[in-house]
Amino acid sequence: MLMMQPPDATERVETVEDGARWRAVTARDRSWDGRFVFAVRTTGVYCCPSCPARRPRRRNVSFFTGPGAAEAAGFRACRRCRPRETGAADARSAVVTAACRLLAEDRDQPWRLGALAKEVGVSPRHLLRTFKDALGVTPRQYADARRMAAFKGRLRGGDSVTGAMYDVGFGSSSRLYEDVQGRLGMTPATYRRGGRGMSIGYTVTDSPLGRLLVAATDRGVAAVSLGDSETALEAGLRKEYPQAEIHRDDAGLQRWVALVLDELAGAKPRPDLPLDVQATAFQHRVWQELRAIPRGQTRSYAEVARRLGRPRAARAVARACASNRVALLVPCHRVVATGGGLGGYRWGAQRKQALLEREQTKAVPRKRRAGRSEP
Repeated sequence: MLMMQPPDATERVETVEDGARWRAVTARDRSWDGRFVFAVRTTGVYCCPSCPARRPRRRNVSFFTGPGAAEAAGFRACRRCRPRETGAADARSAVVTAACRLLAEDRDQPWRLGALAKEVGVSPRHLLRTFKDALGVTPRQYADARRMAAFKGRLRGGDSVTGAMYDVGFGSSSRLYEDVQGRLGMTPATYRRGGRGMSIGYTVTDSPLGRLLVAATDRGVAAVSLGDSETALEAGLRKEYPQAEIHRDDAGLQRWVALVLDELAGAKPRPDLPLDVQATAFQHRVWQELRAIPRGQTRSYAEVARRLGRPRAARAVARACASNRVALLVPCHRVVATGGGLGGYRWGAQRKQALLEREQTKAVPRKRRAGRSEP
């Protein structure tokens, strides 16, 4: 039986494409990973272009379009660069990049998930999962965030609300104001003026954790802050909303203050108060996850990131917690560091510790003693 011998270098016809691939291999160019793999006849192994292993002689190298083709030819994957994993990651990245490019296009109608998935060549379910893994939001949430960012940019540039609304793809004013709620934190016209003319009422009262400030617009709660000094809390509110008209309103906010204090005391279920705060799509998802943490329990930043489908986004979760302006209503104090440490807290580590101790104490039911009835 005759064995096929690898062709000698003098017999090989080097194509322009092979030349570019070999240059990528010798340079360990990571930008070529996922576009091809190279196999070494003397070792029987195939690698991605950026593999850190020692470079073989050119005459012993063959190129393949991907891991499947290399394995069909009898080569096995390199254990150092793991080309199968690299290729899969790059393929997912290519899908997300292509989808983002399409979502960024100007269209009369928004993309539907099925049509978008068909355009990038994957199933709707695969696109949804891949997109959320990569960016932490769905394609629709990504498109909404882009549209809102474009809308805000046009307002800052001096466009009228109506003109900006139609230019960025909002089909109606009702859809615009629906998206604005909880994202813009104020009406579009007010935002266009940098917040000037926005009216915020506030009050400051005592609480078991020091002074408590509650501020609200006619749309919802804009701030809940904890501190030692009423003057410092008021200054913080004015710094947060420098162009707004801020006034004291003890009587008007009495009911909402009572609900916040009830939440602190654990006397009633968490109040579902309307919020009027700005948030990105990712911050909004984090805050929703925080509001789902039961009283008396905690989650680590890493756990919250995993629940959002973004296991590597623990730091982004921590930043979203630090951006929270409504203490207690969005319970960022229930998120702690991995390993048991408290982690950060906008209103002080001592208050965070006190809050957790209060909640955990009230969450543990008293046991009945044998032979005795409850008093």
